[in-house]
Amino acid sequence: MEHAAQFDEFVRVRGAALYRYAYVLTGNAEDAADLVQEALMRLGDAWHRVQRKDDPEGYVRTSMARLHISWWRRRRREHLAESVPEAGYTESGVDRIDADVGLWKELAELPARQRAVLVLRYYEDLSDVEIASILGISTGTVRSQAARALDKLRIRRGGAALQAGRV
Repeated sequence: MEHAAQFDEFVRVRGAALYRYAYVLTGNAEDAADLVQEALMRLGDAWHRVQRKDDPEGYVRTSMARLHISWWRRRRREHLAESVPEAGYTESGVDRIDADVGLWKELAELPARQRAVLVLRYYEDLSDVEIASILGISTGTVRSQAARALDKLRIRRGGAALQAGRV
């Protein structure tokens, strides 16, 4: 019974941070909620083992990154919606990352692996070696995916600045 109480406490304390992380990885609220739920379900099954290693949050974040890439590999398709939402999703904590809404929208349009690499590098402040380990790819792939993603963002940001007459 003690393990269940400790797990519940972990979810209560770190749940919002895990959701924000999932939101940045996935780019939308529904997928973020699914990602957190799946990762926490897996953590719950392994809680007794993971808790002893003193880094359950690291386990969940690694699991979330891997699950996200796995889902992306299975889908590899455009995610269609019946209608375009009128406004972006905001929830406590998520609205802080929307300081530059245009940048976050452009980040959400990147391929899943490129987005994951940028999130892990700049949002989680991980090294290329750590990112490669989490995503199961080489460090060279991490660097090339980051470079491609940043190039796409620069091109999009530059194009938007030209259209707005800022350049």
